[in-house]
Amino acid sequence: MTMDRRQALTHIIGISGAAAGSVLMANPVLAATQTTEGWTLTVGDRLAYAKLDPYAVAEAAYKAGNGCMYQVFHGIISSLAQSDSPDAAKFAQVPTALAHYGYAGILGEGSVCGNVNASGMLFNLLSINGEAANAYLTRVLRYYEQESLPLRDEAFLNAIGANTDELKAKVGQPTVAGSLLCHSSITNWARENNKNAADKGERCAELSASIAYQIVVILNKAMDGEDLAGIGEMTESVGSCKACHSKADSFGPSVMTNMECDTCHGGH
Repeated sequence: MTMDRRQALTHIIGISGAAAGSVLMANPVLAATQTTEGWTLTVGDRLAYAKLDPYAVAEAAYKAGNGCMYQVFHGIISSLAQSDSPDAAKFAQVPTALAHYGYAGILGEGSVCGNVNASGMLFNLLSINGEAANAYLTRVLRYYEQESLPLRDEAFLNAIGANTDELKAKVGQPTVAGSLLCHSSITNWARENNKNAADKGERCAELSASIAYQIVVILNKAMDGEDLAGIGEMTESVGSCKACHSKADSFGPSVMTNMECDTCHGGH
């Protein structure tokens, strides 16, 4: 039997991979992730969410470190891996390290906050009672934009192990981001507390724990079929803008978003 150069190279790579105990993958790692158990995560796959303890997840996110996106994504995925979800074993095989890139607004660029990025990555993977979880994402993002964060109540701080005078002083007063952007969130906080962006470490760690907590609160309610009215609702100003500027309209100009408009554009 003869083989051309491409076939020979494929054969050699296959032998080398097998010798190393690895799995040869036809697709790039970001398109599909195959485990030694044979399960492959592919685009469109959904794993079943199971109800979690929001305080325990907040603690897991807080202690995970390695930046905001990783904290939220790893904190929730690792908790689901230990849950009674029928997909717990699959959650345990999700490579959460892929979420590390989102720290400080994507590798320090100050753009999309890692908490927001992690939420999208997570909801794209989850199912709630057999249905895609995507519809619940907007409530998390509106919560991030509108609420004064990080959470300051005693129960939350005790749960994550941050109820000390030293750590409270590092965080200072919670602030409203008013945007999904990292730099806007940090600037508002730094201005309010007379701090610099370089001081953000503890504040951002607790912010990630706060978002992980709220994600679980929302998803638990969704699992139980509870009314989510009042949690992360679109503001009246955004609704007013979208009355004319929607993705279906060509009026001055067509817009596709649910995020706060006035933060960047101003009213008219």
